[in-house]
Amino acid sequence: MAESQLDVLSVGNVVNDIFIRLLDDQAKLEDSAHGPTISMPYGAKVPFDFSEKIVAVGNAPNAAVAFSRLGLKSGLASNVGEDDDGRDIIKQLQKSRVDTRFVHINPGKKSQTHFVLWYKEDRTILVRDQIDYEYHWPRFRIIDLPKWIYFSSVGKSAVEYDDAITHWLEAHPAIKLALQPGTFQIQTGTERLKRLYARTQVLAVNREEAATIVGGHHDNVHALLDKLHELGPKVVVISDGHAGAYASDGVNRYKMPIYPDPKPPFERTGAGDAFTSTFVAAMIHGADIAGALLWAPINPMSVVQKVGAQAGLLTQKEIEHFLRIAPESYHPERLR
Repeated sequence: MAESQLDVLSVGNVVNDIFIRLLDDQAKLEDSAHGPTISMPYGAKVPFDFSEKIVAVGNAPNAAVAFSRLGLKSGLASNVGEDDDGRDIIKQLQKSRVDTRFVHINPGKKSQTHFVLWYKEDRTILVRDQIDYEYHWPRFRIIDLPKWIYFSSVGKSAVEYDDAITHWLEAHPAIKLALQPGTFQIQTGTERLKRLYARTQVLAVNREEAATIVGGHHDNVHALLDKLHELGPKVVVISDGHAGAYASDGVNRYKMPIYPDPKPPFERTGAGDAFTSTFVAAMIHGADIAGALLWAPINPMSVVQKVGAQAGLLTQKEIEHFLRIAPESYHPERLR
């Protein structure tokens, strides 16, 4: 891929997922104090349906591929190991027209693999945070400077990497930041990330994450939006599962329903990434938050009909097709 200025550089971990499809009659869901749990016989040989390896996935690479499909010059800044899995990751990203010049190969290290227990339409992911990569924010030539940074999870070992990106963004005020914080970033607390939040153009979280960040108010979405804006982001997006999503630019505030599923979801991995990256892509293309909310739910509707986070990602032409055939009820509702 020829080097040129990127519209958006996604930043975050990249992994390979190995999906293991569990048979409906070989596991069951049980309630617990922490929510539904999967139960299987202990110490037994449990039959499964099939397994499938999905290469080059994660919050940031999923977004990078979505941006590329939506007609943007897209790249990824990440880490891989010096192994076959790492080479496969880079090849797959390049196949998806994602610029890989900022993917760092770590000598002597292995690439990350997650195992996905897929039961019915949902999944439980077995993860191992890679703690031995050396995270270094790249040095950019003028031609390398992207117009947007899309920053997502990098793992609990990369706190100083967050600081380096924050410092770099403060030194480059023309570059816009979309932030989809990961679990470990949220756990570090708002004080630790206050400079990053203050530098954010678009902050995207789910409702539970929003409540964790601001310290409560789960039932009051207006309070969540207000308190998140107080941290500095100019646009705040809160996804709320089947209830839809909310977006605010500090003046206008909307609620958006999900796009109707053509059939029951097949597998839900990557739906949140598809929503957030599509919202940001629409804004990069010039949409306001109401227009971005029209785009955003369509990609996750398609993604959940396929295995993995990227197979169902749509092009701009396909998004526009689904907008043309959308029901009358599919529109943003102004809240204030």
